[in-house]
Amino acid sequence: MQPSLRSRRRIGAALRPEPELPYDRLSDPILVRRARDGDPRALDALCTRHAPRVARLSAHVLADPEDARDAAQDALAKLCAKIGQFRGEAAFSTWLHRLTLNACRDVADRRGGRRHDPLDEDVRVAPGRTPDREAELSELRADLRDGLAGLPEAQARVLVLKDALGFSFEEISAASGMPVGTAKCYAHRGRAAMRDLLETESAA
Repeated sequence: MQPSLRSRRRIGAALRPEPELPYDRLSDPILVRRARDGDPRALDALCTRHAPRVARLSAHVLADPEDARDAAQDALAKLCAKIGQFRGEAAFSTWLHRLTLNACRDVADRRGGRRHDPLDEDVRVAPGRTPDREAELSELRADLRDGLAGLPEAQARVLVLKDALGFSFEEISAASGMPVGTAKCYAHRGRAAMRDLLETESAA
């Protein structure tokens, strides 16, 4: 007896492969859930998506570029090893920030490196900038770097995370372990100290 046309259609439909997931467009929560369930492509997508920000944060915390690269690689390695421990109490990005800061601290302690929060030189010339304006901006960046170096380390880190990298106070708190109120206080004090420095330099 020949199977009916409807039966053949059902069999053919069942044998069709499922469409491939667009991992690069899945949200972090979905990728995290799949990565925790053992999906290596979801884990790879998480690493690819967040690697640039991990690298930027490492470069802003560590003075030596090689140390920063090592810390970024360590942070991503910890992401792969500890993704099963992520419970979702905070945002995934906040959890990863904490891993990155810990990796930076480990690299600095291991190598005796100096942690700081540098402001990178931007050598590109924007339209409308004159040589005099470029000289002023270069001097301003140098003043800001000197000012950050003169702040207590915790204040300088909060200031850079908040004003340079755009972290929220809640993210800074979760990544560093300090209370939100303390982070706000450090930011206020750091900004006041930097403002006094710039006003002094301007009056000199």
